Amino acid sequence: MKYENRTIDYRSIKEMPVDKRPRERLQNLGARSVSDIELLCIILGSGSQSRPVQDIASDILDVVDKKGEQGVSTEDLKAIPGLGLAKASSVCACLELGRRLTFWRGRFCNSPEQIFDLIRHYGDRMQEHFLCVMLNGAHELMGISVVTVGLVNRTLVHPREVFADPLKNRATAIVIAHNHPSGNLDPSPDDLEVTYRIRKAGMLLGIEVLDHIVFSTDGYHSMKEQGEFQII
Repeated sequence: MKYENRTIDYRSIKEMPVDKRPRERLQNLGARSVSDIELLCIILGSGSQSRPVQDIASDILDVVDKKGEQGVSTEDLKAIPGLGLAKASSVCACLELGRRLTFWRGRFCNSPEQIFDLIRHYGDRMQEHFLCVMLNGAHELMGISVVTVGLVNRTLVHPREVFADPLKNRATAIVIAHNHPSGNLDPSPDDLEVTYRIRKAGMLLGIEVLDHIVFSTDGYHSMKEQGEFQII
């Protein structure tokens, strides 16, 4: 099944055709068919007098991407223009409930398609997000972390940042991945260089880098499957 993921292009949800509004899309297509921004718009319900709800939702996603779901506090969210204590508390409660009920921990992951299914909701981000998918010795999922937000190059993506969470969680293998907002899934020279450096660091740490996946909302490119892992 093709995953459908959309952003909100209208300045106001009231301007949107009824069938394209977040609540109606969730009702008609199911929760997996709406984007992260749309989900947040549904949780927030409405914007403020000064800002539309989708702008506030976009800012919340930026905070979550930078701090991680477990690191977001009501104070972090209250700093977003147009977001008060009540709605900030609602968002924090939703994040915590999702963390407690996370269904994919322990899920067996043995293919790029399975990994893509877990991270594809990052495909609609306007900036490149570099992700680290952590696995145990049985290739069961231990967690997913956002390493950096911005261009993927050897300056921004340093092995010490990539392996910080895998070492803390005692992961034995990882899959690295990043989205291409342009939709072009071909790895850049920097992508290949970053992959080589991270794989080399993983060998020293005893954590195997199984793959590097480049993805968008429409699909993915597995460097391992395409034979683009450089020999170390």
